[in-house]
Amino acid sequence: MELYENITVPEATIIQKKLRTELDVADRSLNIETIAGADISLNLYSTTIYAGIIVLSFPALLPIAYSLVQAETRFPYVPGYLAFREVPALVKVWEQLQIKPSVLVVDGHGIAHPRRMGIAAHFGTLTGQASMGCAKNILFGKYEAPAPEFGAYSAIYDKQEQIGFAFRSKAKTAPVYISPGHGMGLQNSLDIIKQCTGKYRIPEPTRLAHELVNKFRRGEIKKGYHVT
Repeated sequence: MELYENITVPEATIIQKKLRTELDVADRSLNIETIAGADISLNLYSTTIYAGIIVLSFPALLPIAYSLVQAETRFPYVPGYLAFREVPALVKVWEQLQIKPSVLVVDGHGIAHPRRMGIAAHFGTLTGQASMGCAKNILFGKYEAPAPEFGAYSAIYDKQEQIGFAFRSKAKTAPVYISPGHGMGLQNSLDIIKQCTGKYRIPEPTRLAHELVNKFRRGEIKKGYHVT
């Protein structure tokens, strides 16, 4: 049976609460040799999912390998529960990936989520992989806008609890929203993204993953595992 194939939203909530008890978001010393970006493409109400992970050297950020999968989902679109649509495909991509990265950056949220279970946190606790989220839009929490220059950042809070950062990855553009998923802390996630930003707003791991998945969706590259 496919992961999360026939579950209800109340059952999904129970799963999120259980996974939350397994979260580890303490800061630590990380020895990062490779970093990967993960991206998923699907229409809001479509059942077809295109998922990809690209592994890069670190800190050079040069592509090493990538994995692509097309999958189907039966879980409905429900805000706050997108991981149940996307994680099964991401797990398939992960299992196919022969080179596992030191850190995985997911296009989405980590603990910056009402139940601390964004896709990066969900995937990380499920697989044990060190992971973090880097999203283009905020899902949950409040923050003050960071200064307009590159590298500025401000904390995202849920009441008194910090759950992430708004980070100015490019001067005078909207920030990206970063938060730890599992196996790392808030400061770790900020430090990592600082080393992954280039001339674009979207940091290299997820930017390259997004490009890869779009090419796959257009039929320009094939599914499977590939070494670059």
